[in-house]
Amino acid sequence: MGRLWPLTIRGTGAVLLGLGCLFVAADRGVVQLLYVAMLLFAVVGAALFALYAVRRAEGITRTVAPDVLTVGREGRVTVRVSLRAALASGSGTWRDALAPGLAWIDPAREGAADADTPPPPAITAGSRRTAATGAARGVFPALESGLRGEAHTVDIDYRVRGVRRGMPAIGPFSVSSTDPFGLVRRTHLMSERTTVVVAPEIVDLPTLSDLPGEAGGTRHSTTNELGQGTDNLIPRAYVPGDSMRRIHWRASAHRDELMVRQEEQESTPSATVVLDLSTRRYTMDAMRGPGLDPGFESAVSACISAVARFVREGYTVAVIDSDGHALGDTLEGGDVAAVEVLAGDFATLLTRRDDHLAQLVPLFAGATSGPLVVIVGQFDAADAALLAPVAHHTSLPLLFAVAPVADALSRAAESGWRVGAIPPDVDLVLAWQSAVERGVGRVVA
Repeated sequence: MGRLWPLTIRGTGAVLLGLGCLFVAADRGVVQLLYVAMLLFAVVGAALFALYAVRRAEGITRTVAPDVLTVGREGRVTVRVSLRAALASGSGTWRDALAPGLAWIDPAREGAADADTPPPPAITAGSRRTAATGAARGVFPALESGLRGEAHTVDIDYRVRGVRRGMPAIGPFSVSSTDPFGLVRRTHLMSERTTVVVAPEIVDLPTLSDLPGEAGGTRHSTTNELGQGTDNLIPRAYVPGDSMRRIHWRASAHRDELMVRQEEQESTPSATVVLDLSTRRYTMDAMRGPGLDPGFESAVSACISAVARFVREGYTVAVIDSDGHALGDTLEGGDVAAVEVLAGDFATLLTRRDDHLAQLVPLFAGATSGPLVVIVGQFDAADAALLAPVAHHTSLPLLFAVAPVADALSRAAESGWRVGAIPPDVDLVLAWQSAVERGVGRVVA
């Protein structure tokens, strides 16, 4: 039955039967039918009173773990519902609305799939499938009588999967229940909503340990020895901020204070990841809202995945737009937590109208820097010629394009770039590995 009609099919039938008894009793003079009609009306009225007069919703709390979901990963939602009911009620159903970007994992359907079919493929960044909408639902348990006035608290757990980058909301939550006779149904609607952060997918890219020199991918230190051995090292007093690895223990014991090797120098390699945010290189959907343009989603996922790889390798990583504008704080090598924070910030990242890829060239016109990853949308031969000089000012030039035009990537490779195409639904791991190891990336269908 509809929301405005509180009676179930059984309750509606009882009312119609009572009306029929009244009509026949009046037409044929059968007094007994009048008693039957009054009894039916009384039962339906008592059911209405039990649900609408002595029962009310107290409140709801909702928590999501983890705090930040990523595309393709699961999270758990815990809902605590408080209802106050003076009379007992039968079991009902609950429903928690999910905004686009979240998909409910039905345990019954999942169990059947596990038993009969292999697991579905993982959701990849930039997938063209439609983001799931709808609601999570399940059975709400029966409530006992609460004549003393205490509220009944029910905990409900269910799982969701992030399917689209953004900040979707969960809610409102509703509980539908019936009286013990199944005549009346009431729906309690609790309008509280919880916003969930769905970050872009972070793909675990292959390591860079096979590359020589500054692109070797690990934190390293260099030592310049002025004497012939460690006995000739010149120590100095320890000051706050010095690395504990530089402490000269023998000198510290002799001086009775901490001493460090003065001539030892530590250098931390740095890397730069550039994500071009020009709207014209994607579609207008990339500027309207997160998760709407599959091509831009592929670029964002490639960006945060590259950042994660360099951070794990020990690099200090700067993430910028093609005009040099920082898209987040600089990440220190090994700080995996900072990568998760950046991914959360990228949940609402959108493109901009202006095209500023040309401004990238003067940013790297000086001395040679560490690894550089440039990620763009549409990429043509003119762009390849524009970025050609940049490849010679970085120890590891990597260029990835979502929509390369004709032989644009081949021309970029001729100028020194290690290139790869990353259209939606591509295997980013293969594209990355191909570009790093072979110099020219392959499009993986």
